[in-house]
Amino acid sequence: MLSYNFLLGVITMKRLKFMDFCAGIGGGRLGLEKAGCECVGYSEIMPASVKTYNILHNAKNEKNFGDLTKINIDELPDFDIMIAGFPCQAFSIMGQRKGFEDERGQIIYHLIKILKAKNIPYFILENVKGLINHDKGKTLETIKTELESAGYYLGYKVLNSVDYGVPQMRERIYFVGIKKDKIKNGKYKWSDKIPTPRIEEYLCDNNSTILDSDDKGLQKYLSNKYNKDRVNLNKILSEDYLVIDTRQSDLREYRGKVPTLRTGRHGILYVKNGKFRRLSGFESLLLQGFDKESAKRASEEMCEVDLLSQAGNAMTASVIETLAKSLVEYIGDKF
Repeated sequence: MLSYNFLLGVITMKRLKFMDFCAGIGGGRLGLEKAGCECVGYSEIMPASVKTYNILHNAKNEKNFGDLTKINIDELPDFDIMIAGFPCQAFSIMGQRKGFEDERGQIIYHLIKILKAKNIPYFILENVKGLINHDKGKTLETIKTELESAGYYLGYKVLNSVDYGVPQMRERIYFVGIKKDKIKNGKYKWSDKIPTPRIEEYLCDNNSTILDSDDKGLQKYLSNKYNKDRVNLNKILSEDYLVIDTRQSDLREYRGKVPTLRTGRHGILYVKNGKFRRLSGFESLLLQGFDKESAKRASEEMCEVDLLSQAGNAMTASVIETLAKSLVEYIGDKF
């Protein structure tokens, strides 16, 4: 007969299972796995992202459930946590901000349908900061009402990736949901901030493209009406790891951190050994919390433009890891 202590040990060793929806390249998955949870499936519709996902997570033999609006819920495996970075284009200030009028804004309802049908105890969702004030706050109130009506305690907070283990300024809103029958005494504790690591550890791709200071495109940019006579190129080139964002009309400088990675606008440069270098796909993956080994595999197999776009659309793994660890700690003996 098995002893009580042995059975207790088996129970405590059991891992929380999760499904990765709107998976992208799996930043959310990586964060949950680092928190000790186990992935049992994912859902992603973009072929290039699926390819990168498979490379980063060695997931080629795993089932992709595809378009979550067409998923047969009865075919989904059982799981404890939903992770999803539901489409943000409908709410982003970079887009047209159509919200629920955009079919991508409807994805949240499909996620709620899965939560209810599978009676999922917990979830972590992510979206752009612009969701907070979209339609004067009505969109956020609608999402809150729908999730709470589905039977969840809901907490949400805007967090910046630069405060959680990577030197990237990336403000996103995160939702943590706990089924009301799983609520314990006390509230879910939001994670404490983590010291920002040295940027040199991330801007480390010796194969990144070097851009000459007399490059015609760069010179045209520096001589536009916003930058002409205000940019001291020699001074800029004298400061290693100074980051330059050329995606705005006016040149912007950053020290010790990188501005938000974006899907469709790639124009981040940095100085190294007196030369400009373009931020590479490999480096952009590191800035989203992926390790060097998996980022190297992806950079060897995927094109640079795809990686830059995919990283710009990804969840920051280190942020999800801290949220997941707090959730696992909160769950404790409830699991």
